[in-house]
Amino acid sequence: MSARTIAFIGLGVMGAPMAANLVRAGFDVVGYNRTAARTDALVAAGGRAAPSAAEAAEGADAVITMLPDSPDVESVVLGEGKVLDRMRPGSLLIDMSTIRPDVARALALAGAEAGVRVLDAPVSGGEQGAVEAKLSIMVGGEEDAFDAARPVLDALGATVVHVGPAGAGQTVKAANQLIVAGVIELVSEALVFLDAHGVDRGSAVRVLAGGLAGSAVLDRKAPSMLARDFDPGFRVDLHHKDLGIVTAAAREAGVAIPMGALAASLMASLRAQGFGDLDHSALLLQVERLSGREGETSN
Repeated sequence: MSARTIAFIGLGVMGAPMAANLVRAGFDVVGYNRTAARTDALVAAGGRAAPSAAEAAEGADAVITMLPDSPDVESVVLGEGKVLDRMRPGSLLIDMSTIRPDVARALALAGAEAGVRVLDAPVSGGEQGAVEAKLSIMVGGEEDAFDAARPVLDALGATVVHVGPAGAGQTVKAANQLIVAGVIELVSEALVFLDAHGVDRGSAVRVLAGGLAGSAVLDRKAPSMLARDFDPGFRVDLHHKDLGIVTAAAREAGVAIPMGALAASLMASLRAQGFGDLDHSALLLQVERLSGREGETSN
């Protein structure tokens, strides 16, 4: 890929380490974030700061957006002073946010009209994966655009897969969020169940991790759940939003997701109780409350 200059828009928990990894990979990275102070870390890592998203995109070979929700991406890319107007024909727009598949398809159509190649490339792996450049990246869009973007994506992830046309990346990400929410809920239930029977949960988790119940979710989330450390790697608010995408897409396709719908309801309830800023592993708190064991668990 000849692209060397990358505009990175959205330097939050995930975006900041991703942008820094691109600098380390040798790209010229120009960053923008609504909270200007968030560009400081990028500048310290060797990147540059732009005063607006549109100015960051000016002259860039590729623009990456990593924003909270569909309206945010639509506003930045298609809204007033839109990024798309500043991009040159043939350049790449890589949206790595988690948004609705239909919005991803609309962005691809708008990009085609402007001569810009668009990919939806949401990620999984959380903050740790972003820091370590070991994200799983599921990519929707044209094959030639994927091939052009591959060096950029390889600098950010360990598993990079083209999964289909525009919107397919977001559809796979929705499935990912469905699975993750369900497994976190079941891990939470298992921990409360074990505690109720007086079993040492640390020992139990070690042996469960070595069997069929083992998973990346168990490995990454159980230790912090046992320590009751819910500092966000991925916030309840964001997973609640993602499960809204899942349930809407399932309804549109006429697909039943009974366990997913329950997980979405439990996540929504946890958020309504004021825990939206905690890590999604705080579903443990919800199970404890439902079990009448709030504050009773131990390591």
